[in-house]
Amino acid sequence: MNRKRILVFGGVFLALCLLIYLQIRAWKKFDWAMFWHQTEHVNWLYIFAGLAFTYLAYVLRAVRWRIFLKPVHKTTTARLLAPQFVGFAALAMLGRAGEMIRPYIIAKKERLTFTSQVAVWGVERIFDMGSFALMLAVSLLSPDLKALSFYHRLREGAFVLLGFIALMIVGLIIVRRSGDLVADFLHDRFAGFAPKFAHHVREKVLSFSHGLETVQDVSSALQLVGVSLVMWVLVAFAYYAVTHAYPGELQQLTLPYEIVLMGSSMVGSMLQLPAVGGGSQLATIGMLSAGFHIEHELAVSAGMMLWAVTFMSVIPTGLAIARHEHVSIRSVAEAEEKAAALAE
Repeated sequence: MNRKRILVFGGVFLALCLLIYLQIRAWKKFDWAMFWHQTEHVNWLYIFAGLAFTYLAYVLRAVRWRIFLKPVHKTTTARLLAPQFVGFAALAMLGRAGEMIRPYIIAKKERLTFTSQVAVWGVERIFDMGSFALMLAVSLLSPDLKALSFYHRLREGAFVLLGFIALMIVGLIIVRRSGDLVADFLHDRFAGFAPKFAHHVREKVLSFSHGLETVQDVSSALQLVGVSLVMWVLVAFAYYAVTHAYPGELQQLTLPYEIVLMGSSMVGSMLQLPAVGGGSQLATIGMLSAGFHIEHELAVSAGMMLWAVTFMSVIPTGLAIARHEHVSIRSVAEAEEKAAALAE
């Protein structure tokens, strides 16, 4: 692990410690007996349903990646399924340091360039954000959410997110259609005082542009939008199943509430430590407690259960697949780090 990564992990750790301290101070008291009582009375059938929805979403990620590759490379969903599980298991165990392992494994397995698969990963992120933003925008039409004290801020945030996604799409379209012009423009800006860097930037922009050749017809675009929306609806159902596994207050949360809860978890995931997470759980617990006014003990139990089901549950399957395919996640992480360094 290089010094930069150590500093990032250290900063995240300090930030999480501060958030935990502030959370404890805000609550002042916590009934552990009530916490265990709430946890012991979950409906495990609903928990397993949440696991099933989560795993189906991983399968759809493989389907979507195959559609992304269709214009430049023919493969099957089955071949892309293992990298999804191994990659997300690595992400759960290594934190953001494992983010690029999935495109790296796919690049190696399908004999494609790592940069091209990073480009696919970037487009995938846009479809993810766009799908969630659309679901959130539709959810805001529900009268259920209008009772929230932060409804207006939530609506403004949704509009900002949609605008940001639109700008990203415009940028990617420009790079996709005029990659040579963009590459030459950037090369000329730096060539005068940093010729090696200018050449490097030009090559990477061209490679990234070629990697963006993922959507070439209306049919593929519609398939990608449809698969992305279904996938995120499955994630929302996983949240619904887990929260409704608890008796009492959480039974009253409708699907629009679950989508807001998903959003808080996504924001919190930007502060994650390897294996232990942190930000995602805190954000989910905070939304349940402060946003939805769920009692603290129930919020903590549900928040931890959501984290286990929707994020950490992939680890056993991912490790089993990695073992079956003779893939060492540690070795792949080291190789990916070297490939990323070369790509930079």
